[in-house]
Amino acid sequence: MLVQSAIVMAEETTSCSGQLPRGVILSRNLPTDNQLKYYYYLPQHCTQQSNIFVTVHGISRNAEEHARKFAPYAEQYGVILIAPYFSENHFPDYQRLGRKGRGKRADLALQEIIKDISKLAGINLPQKIYMFGYSGGAQFAHRYMLAYPKQVAKVVLGAPGWYTFPDVSQKFPQGIQASPTLPYLTFNPSDFLKIPTCVLVGEFDKQRDNELNQSQKIDRLQGKNRIERGQRWIAEMTQQSRQLGLTTPYHFKLIPNSPHSFSLSMLKGGMGEKTFAFLFDRN
Repeated sequence: MLVQSAIVMAEETTSCSGQLPRGVILSRNLPTDNQLKYYYYLPQHCTQQSNIFVTVHGISRNAEEHARKFAPYAEQYGVILIAPYFSENHFPDYQRLGRKGRGKRADLALQEIIKDISKLAGINLPQKIYMFGYSGGAQFAHRYMLAYPKQVAKVVLGAPGWYTFPDVSQKFPQGIQASPTLPYLTFNPSDFLKIPTCVLVGEFDKQRDNELNQSQKIDRLQGKNRIERGQRWIAEMTQQSRQLGLTTPYHFKLIPNSPHSFSLSMLKGGMGEKTFAFLFDRN
């Protein structure tokens, strides 16, 4: 049963050395980069051992809504919540981590945010994070997982429009072949295929809307809607992990009563419960 707490938005008023307030959602601009903003929530019983949960918005950039909708779960499970805000002006390519010549690197920005909140909350690094993303945010989350598997514990993906497949014959972002658009970044299947992953898609999310990548190549390789694409990606990740002798859990689940909408998936489909159960419950 979800514990509903009195969670409100507040302006950050404490310094890095001060005692951070608990049980409220705060917004913060990174001291080293004022263009980078994020929301965070510290549960009442936050400790140095508390896990970090990162939730990433889609192209509507509703980071504050992500923070508000997930904060009660963060309180219930005692985890620190981070919801980065990747502005369109500075992070136009955040879904694909921020390729060269397409704005700032969103992957590096998230790492700076994690360092910042860890310092504020007194958490020791390095620490693996638990990730969720919706739509474009799910594109970011799974690509971050592929690129930085040693930093990620588990991932839940909410209805990505398309995927990077574990295919060494295709350049990023279609596959995991190294690309000059992301200098110094390599992908190691023996590492990222160890990360438990769940894909959640609304049962009514079959529309080919303007947000969906509709290229013929993606249609042919991944399917024509988010349900087909999610099922194919999970099947491929499962197959490749088994070929390496791994037993990593991969799951695809339909969210009942839900179209392609973060708000409705949370309200009608129980996406919050499903996300936190997969990430933090002991199975």
